[in-house]
Amino acid sequence: MTAYDKDNIFAKILRGEFPCYKVYETDRTLSFLDIMPRTIGHALVIPKVAARNILDIKPDDFAEVARVTHKVANAAKKAFDAHGITLEQFSEPAAGQTVFHLHIHVLPRFTGVDLLPPASRKEDLKVLEDHATRLIAALQD
Repeated sequence: MTAYDKDNIFAKILRGEFPCYKVYETDRTLSFLDIMPRTIGHALVIPKVAARNILDIKPDDFAEVARVTHKVANAAKKAFDAHGITLEQFSEPAAGQTVFHLHIHVLPRFTGVDLLPPASRKEDLKVLEDHATRLIAALQD
């Protein structure tokens, strides 16, 4: 397996070298909005440990990512009045992974509304601010 790249975009976000719309953080995880969302409220959950994907993360660290993903998914359903939630995690290029730091996509879903194609458009910053505010509020309930 290819080695972890400490200069991937999510590692830079964790180090504070690149901004993000943070919605939730623990001592072991960070959740923030995707700036090129496939749906309203599209969030990501990542571990703070250097892990390329699910194939090289320690089970206990992945369990914490799963716990936070569960929390963010429930909050996203509430915050955006979603009809359902899709979770996505890709490991290695053949599976569709493009950023090589483990991450889980939390995608609020709406009946009859397809997801946008990946990385198809950058969202307006005011919209991202609004979505972050709504998700943060739902996480605090």
